[in-house]
Amino acid sequence: MIVITGGAGFIGSNLAAALEERGERDLVVCDRLGHGDKWRNLGKRELAALLPPEALFDFLAQHAREIRAIFHLGAVSSTTETDADLIIASNFTLSQRLWEWCTATETRLLYASSAATYGDGSAGFDDDGTPAALARLCPLNAYGWSKHLFDRHVARLLERHAKRPAQWVGLKFFNVYGPNEYHKATMRSVVAQIQPRAAKGEPARLFRSHRDGVADGGQKRDFVYVNDCVDMMLWLYDHPAVNGLYNIGSGAARSFAELAAAVYRALGREPQIEFVDTPAEIRDKYQYFTEARMERLRAAGYDRPMTPLEEGVRDYVQRYLAQPDPYR
Repeated sequence: MIVITGGAGFIGSNLAAALEERGERDLVVCDRLGHGDKWRNLGKRELAALLPPEALFDFLAQHAREIRAIFHLGAVSSTTETDADLIIASNFTLSQRLWEWCTATETRLLYASSAATYGDGSAGFDDDGTPAALARLCPLNAYGWSKHLFDRHVARLLERHAKRPAQWVGLKFFNVYGPNEYHKATMRSVVAQIQPRAAKGEPARLFRSHRDGVADGGQKRDFVYVNDCVDMMLWLYDHPAVNGLYNIGSGAARSFAELAAAVYRALGREPQIEFVDTPAEIRDKYQYFTEARMERLRAAGYDRPMTPLEEGVRDYVQRYLAQPDPYR
């Protein structure tokens, strides 16, 4: 069995689809579906089990010998969530318990960290997992801090030569876009938010720049297609001797204006963009640049090319967003 926490979510459901395409049949998803259409992310999957988070550890205890690996992708992922106790319980304490269980049972653990751990980027975007390097990072919100807290916890355990899972990998996801993100509402990628307006011939709305030297729409992010994220995760799964904390990005920062233009061109339209002020409540915490350093994953042996932004946006828009059934 392969267990995917957060398996009904955006990245988790794409991973489940890719594992099924490879012939895996004993897939176990741990997630909450709620009252909306999140279930449709799994609507095409065949699952061995689908369980809520409170049933996870009982299930693990009952099936310990059958579980080959856990992809721990479940989290409170909203960067605007203000309930810090909820965030810590979901993103830090649960991760600690899974690390301990995987260590005790010699099970492989691949877990989601986040590029939000890098804060404003002033300390760079190097996925150095040593305690000293991690101590230099300063996340800007409780979500990023919770992910950073677990990265630092793991680093200290390794520094003390404590026992660890049979394989451990931390995944620092950057700005991911692609199918099955529709349940995320305002946390959807800019591609998914722009596409309906572009399809109706309306202008895209982007945040105005509030920084000298940066043009409106010139703010840059490391946008990475979810298919590339899944490829990287599967490569790491296929190489159980590889351990470490790795950036999961494209390695190339692109502007929001370029991203918006790619959406319009994928629909055969000329770009239209209008700018609005960045909301005052997030303006001081707004990132103007992110770019994953990918040297460590490349040095570990991952040699596949990343999907260029225009190609990834075109595939997402044409194969999913513009179709009656946009789900993978």
